[in-house]
Amino acid sequence: MIHQTILPFKTEITDERLTSHAGLILFGEFVHGLCVNELVDSYLPKPRSNRGFKPSTYLYPLLLMLHGGGRSLEDIRELRLDSGFRKVLSLKKVPSPDAFGNWLRRMGDKGGLYSLLEVNRRILELELEKNKRRGYTLDIDATGIKAEKFEAFRTYKGYKGYMPILGHIAENGMVLCDEFREGNDSPASRNLKFIKHCEAQLPKDKRLKYLRSDSTAYQGDIIDYCEDNDIKFAIGGKLDESVVTAIKKLSSDSKNWKDYKEGSIGETVHTMNKNRYSFRLIVISRPYQVDVFGDVNPRNKHTVIATSRTESPEEVIAWYNQRSDCSENRIKELKIGFGMERMPCGQFKANAVFFRIGVIAYNIYKLFVNNVLDESWWKHQVQTLRWRLYQKAGKIVSHAGQIALKINDYLYEQFVRIRHRTWEFAMG
Repeated sequence: MIHQTILPFKTEITDERLTSHAGLILFGEFVHGLCVNELVDSYLPKPRSNRGFKPSTYLYPLLLMLHGGGRSLEDIRELRLDSGFRKVLSLKKVPSPDAFGNWLRRMGDKGGLYSLLEVNRRILELELEKNKRRGYTLDIDATGIKAEKFEAFRTYKGYKGYMPILGHIAENGMVLCDEFREGNDSPASRNLKFIKHCEAQLPKDKRLKYLRSDSTAYQGDIIDYCEDNDIKFAIGGKLDESVVTAIKKLSSDSKNWKDYKEGSIGETVHTMNKNRYSFRLIVISRPYQVDVFGDVNPRNKHTVIATSRTESPEEVIAWYNQRSDCSENRIKELKIGFGMERMPCGQFKANAVFFRIGVIAYNIYKLFVNNVLDESWWKHQVQTLRWRLYQKAGKIVSHAGQIALKINDYLYEQFVRIRHRTWEFAMG
C-alpha cells in the first residue's frame, strides 16, 4: 500500500549506528572525567550479590537522562534504545524503569541519601577549591512540589506534595545542600540546623560570609548565630506586633523617611525577645494600589528587612533582591529544567534520593558550564544547552578497534574545544 505524503521524501531503515544525542556524549565524557562513577560506587550501598548492578549503573544513566531532558523514569528507555550513544560512552547496561524505581526505594531504606550527600560534597570541592575565594553567600529557600501520592501530605498552599529546602551558593549557582521535607513541614522549621548543615559541606578553608533568606529565617536563634560567627545577613522580616510598633514610632517623624522609588524608606534598630543582639530593621513603605472602584486606601503597606550589613539602606535592599536570581530562579531551573517538579515514587525516602540525584545533576551541569563552555553559555538555561549542543545528530563508526563520532562540519571545532577543556579540567 502506497501512503500519500505532503513532502516528497522517503522513509527508510538503516543499520548504521546513529544518535540524536551527539552533544550529550560530551557531557557524558565530562562525567567520566570527574570520576563520578567511581565516587558513587565507593560511597553508595553495594548490591547484595555479585550479580547485582553497581550503584553507578543506575546513577550514571539517570544523570544523562536528566541532562538530556527526560522527565520520568520511563524516559530512560530512550537511552536503552540508542545503541550508538551507549557505544561511545561504554554504557553497556541500562536497567529498566521498574528496576530504577526499585533501586531508588532500596537506596532510601539503606541510607543512600546520606551517601549521595557525600558525593555532592566531593563534586562541590571541585569547584570551590580551584579559586582563591574564602567567603561565600548562602541563599536558602523552600519550594513546593505537587505530588498526588497516597503518602504525601498537604502543604500550606493547599495541595498534596513535598516542601524541600535548598541552599544555593550565590557566587557560582551550585546547590550547597538540600533537605527533602514532607509537604506539611513548615518552611520555617529547623532552618538554623539546615544553615549549619550547609556550612558543613564547605571545604575546611572556606566559610559562609553572607546569608540571605525570606521571612522563614526571621528567627532569633538564626540572627544570634550569624552575629556569633560573623555572618552578615539580610533576612525578610515579619510584621509582628513589635515590628508594627517600631514602624509607628519611626513614622512619628517625617525626617526618619526619604523617598525610595514609588514610596519611602526608613530604618531603626530592633531586637526580638530573648535575643542577645539587636539589628538594623530597614522599612520600605509604599501606598496600597488603587482598588477596582478607583478608591485609594489611605494606609501604606510595609516591607521590612533585618540586616547586619552597614551599607546604605538602598544598597542593602538591592543586595537582598538579588535572591530572585541567585535562589528563586535557580530553584525553577532545578525543578523545570531537570525534571524535579514531579517525583517518581510513592515512598518519601525514595523521592528524597531522586531529588538529591537531581541536585547532583544540576551541580555537575554548573561545573560543566562554568569550566568547560565559553562564557557566552554561562547565563543560558539548560533548555538552551539541549537545543544548541546536546540534541545534535551523530554517526558512530567502528574501524580497526577505534570508535569515531561523525558530526556536521559546523560542530567540529566546538566539539574538539569542549573535549580538550574537559581533559584539562579532569587533569587539573
